[in-house]
Amino acid sequence: MKIGEHDWHLDPLGTHIWRGRMETGQLLALARAVKEDGGQMIALWGSDDRHLGGGFGIHAAFLTGAGLAWVSSALPTEAPAYPDLAHIFPQADRMQRATFDLLGIHAEGAVDARKWLRHGAWPADVFPLRKDFDSSRPATHDTDAYPFIRVEGEGVHEIPVGPIHAGTIEPGHFRFSIIGERVLKLEERLGYTHKGAEKRFEGMDVATGAKLAGRISGDSHIAYVWAYCMAVETATGSQVPERAVWLRALFLEIERIANHLGDLGYLGNDVALSFGFMQFWRLKEDWLRLTAKLFGHRYLFDCITPGGVAVDITDSGKAELAALGDCIEAEVRSLKAIYDEHATLQDRFANTGVCKPDLAARLGLTGLAGRASAQAWDARAQFPQAPYHQFDVSMATQRSGDVLARAEVRFAEVYESLRLIRDLLRRLPAGVLHAPLAPVSTVCEGLGWVEGWRGEVVVAVRIGADATLDRVHPHDPSWQNWPLLEVGMLGNIVPDFPLINKSFNLSYSGADL
Repeated sequence: MKIGEHDWHLDPLGTHIWRGRMETGQLLALARAVKEDGGQMIALWGSDDRHLGGGFGIHAAFLTGAGLAWVSSALPTEAPAYPDLAHIFPQADRMQRATFDLLGIHAEGAVDARKWLRHGAWPADVFPLRKDFDSSRPATHDTDAYPFIRVEGEGVHEIPVGPIHAGTIEPGHFRFSIIGERVLKLEERLGYTHKGAEKRFEGMDVATGAKLAGRISGDSHIAYVWAYCMAVETATGSQVPERAVWLRALFLEIERIANHLGDLGYLGNDVALSFGFMQFWRLKEDWLRLTAKLFGHRYLFDCITPGGVAVDITDSGKAELAALGDCIEAEVRSLKAIYDEHATLQDRFANTGVCKPDLAARLGLTGLAGRASAQAWDARAQFPQAPYHQFDVSMATQRSGDVLARAEVRFAEVYESLRLIRDLLRRLPAGVLHAPLAPVSTVCEGLGWVEGWRGEVVVAVRIGADATLDRVHPHDPSWQNWPLLEVGMLGNIVPDFPLINKSFNLSYSGADL
């Protein structure tokens, strides 16, 4: 695999996915080459490999012009460390801090060494993702002091918001430094929903692991479980029936539409256009009810399984889904005309929460929010897995990087997903829904990569020789995008925070693991 002028000797692992192992010095050089070539770092995580006769490992996934490059470096058992990557890719900062909290693997030269996932749940010298972690030890109740960065100056004061909020949402802390109502700095603190998911995967059979993977962030269930199953199927060298692959794509587009409809309603609500909120949520409810009728669950839980899918769609179901899709498209187009002509909404959306393209590129803004800031990455269009390679997916992009741009991308993606659904239903191949996985007799690994509605979801899997899960790392695009919410708030007023926050609509659970 060539990146820049150098061949990095990576081997193909799957469609548009490459795999390689290298020394930590080479890892640093590769990161620089990816950056210079216009690529991005997607994920970083660690592993305890001592039971396999090694020490520890550090892993990174890079998005390049040729696809996704997954590279690993072996680290020593004593004082495991690797070179800081955050000075090249700033989005690595919190991933590096989380990796230390969970495994004690240190990023040498990192500017920010504050804890990230470790609140008061375990002592500083204990690392829960190590294989010798004693889960019977009681949790620590140490005071959880966190050194927020302070802004000094006359008239500057702080507003702490959360972690508990007024609505039924997940917990997260937001520390505003303001003068008057103008935001000078916003700093986030997450990790309150840390649930030990990665540890929970250890020792699970692959079928049970699929259920857990799909629950990492419930509004992205299909993206996660498909990425997990893709990783398992790659690791075991298993083939998935064609009809099952097409149904997976159908489920993914259904999930994308449901979330975009909900967000478009919330965006209207945040500028006091309750009409928009009610109409979009009426459409979302119709969509979810039909989803439950056709597939057994409003959010399609457990419809995808390793080796295939668990549910099918009948001819009458196809007709119902297509008819509702046509109805929703017509209504969404009417609602968009109302949004476009509503002066107050346009005034609140435009030039609010701006992430300019150059800053978005430098800081790694990704997915839907990235495409609204001219970051033209969409795996369905550029690196299509089956069956997307048979479709000409139109990627929606904007350049202004504000709330309006993020809303425009959502509208465009609703239309495109409805078009894809019609095509999927019309061309859905016949065949079986499931094939057994190939047996496992030695340690194997795989990686899955799916363009979820927020952005790319990546799941890396290592299966032990006993056919149980040894290491699973699920990665949410919110890891990259939470810091950009901080950037988007700068210079805006405090009352615009709910609107800007909702325009990103990032996952707490997906980043807390």
